[in-house]
Parts: sequence; structure tokens; C-alpha cells
Amino acid sequence: MPRKPRVESVGFHHIINRGVARGNIFLKDKDFEKFLEILQEATQRYDFTVHSFCLMSNHYHLLIKTKDENLSLIARQINSKYAQYFNREYKRVGPLWQGRFKNYFVYDDKYLYSLIKYIERNPIKANITKNIGEYRWAMSSKIFEFSMLNYELIKNIDFTKELNEDDIKKLEELQKAKYTKVDSEIKRVRQKSLQDYFSDKNISKNKRNELIRLAVKDGYKQSEVAEFLKLSRTVISKVVNFSE
Repeated sequence: MPRKPRVESVGFHHIINRGVARGNIFLKDKDFEKFLEILQEATQRYDFTVHSFCLMSNHYHLLIKTKDENLSLIARQINSKYAQYFNREYKRVGPLWQGRFKNYFVYDDKYLYSLIKYIERNPIKANITKNIGEYRWAMSSKIFEFSMLNYELIKNIDFTKELNEDDIKKLEELQKAKYTKVDSEIKRVRQKSLQDYFSDKNISKNKRNELIRLAVKDGYKQSEVAEFLKLSRTVISKVVNFSE
């Protein structure tokens, strides 16, 4: 089966990689520090910024924003240079990573903010710490001053509000969603057209509201649904927010 082509488009990307056989890739503080140094070197070469990161013992999460279509080059440099360091440091041979890195293109603001919460809460989920900011090797610790780090998004997120099961489910759905490139813009591939969603003109208000929420969940903007149904954006917003 051919590999799924990566989305290299300019914008936010969530990158994940794990150690082979889920083995540890960070054994001591020096390893974490070396990874961040390699990441900094990569930003200087490929001109991208880091908006969230979390380095766990056997995997890492990065949220980066690219300025060129060079995601694969970025990840290749980070992973290969760190693997070389790790194998040399611990006198080992063979692959360090379990396979190709995973990446998700972040095409939605709500997805973006939920994702940062998800990344930064990894140590809490693993019962390593209890509060955001306590884990040294996450960006929310705010102890690093690398030029690659852009703290603006982190500053604007209310971490006191936890991600609930519904938030996690929506995040997983967004990560599994298919997207395509239209006129140089990445757009989510919708399951159905708005015409298909609202083909029945005699449905009840409750059913219509349910379909509105499904359409928005499927990737349609509230403004698009409002225009199609000839309703105000305020009405659509109230319908969508009522379910959250």
C-alpha cells in the first residue's frame, strides 16, 4: 500500500515521534537539552517557530509553524541528528525511532488551542506532575529562552479548564479528518455537502439544529451554514454553542 502523502503546506503542524518498540529516547537531562539544541539549529536553517512542545521519556510532541513547504526536511534533520547523538552517547546501533514521524496539519483555530492543551497536559496525563508549568521539559514551564520559541499562544490559553472527554474526542476526529488543497489553501474534506445536509425543507427545528451542529462538526464554518440557511450568524452560533 503506498504511503499517504504528507501535507507540507505553510502553517501549523503537530509532529509526533516515538522510540522504537516504545523504548525511551531520553535517559537524562543532557538528552532533553541536546534535543532542544538540535531543534534550535533546525529553526535557524529552515525558518520555523515552535509554539508548543512536550518531551516525554519515550516520545515527543512539537507544534511548529512553518514559513515554507519544508516539513519533511525539518523533521528529518531533527530526528536523524538526535538519533546520531543518542547512538553515539549510549554506544548503541540501529534505529532509534519506531518509524516515520506522524504529522497533522492544524487548519482550525479551535483545533489549535485544544491541541496545545493536549500537548502541554501530557505530563499530567502520565501522572508525572499535577499542574501545568511544573514539568521542566514542556514549553509551559516557560524556563527556556531559545529564539525559536513563540510563547504568544501559550500565554492566551486558560489551562485551568481541563480537556474533557468530548474535547478529546473532537481532537481525535480532527486529527483523523481528511483534507485537501484548494487554491493553495488547505481545507477539510467534508463528508456531505450542505445541500445534502438540509435537503429536507420540512424538518423540525430540533432536527434542523442537530444537522447544523453536524455540519459544523464536519468542517463547515458557521458563516457558511448561516448563508446557506438564510439565518443570522448569531442564530447559528447559539445553536452550536448550546451543544458544547
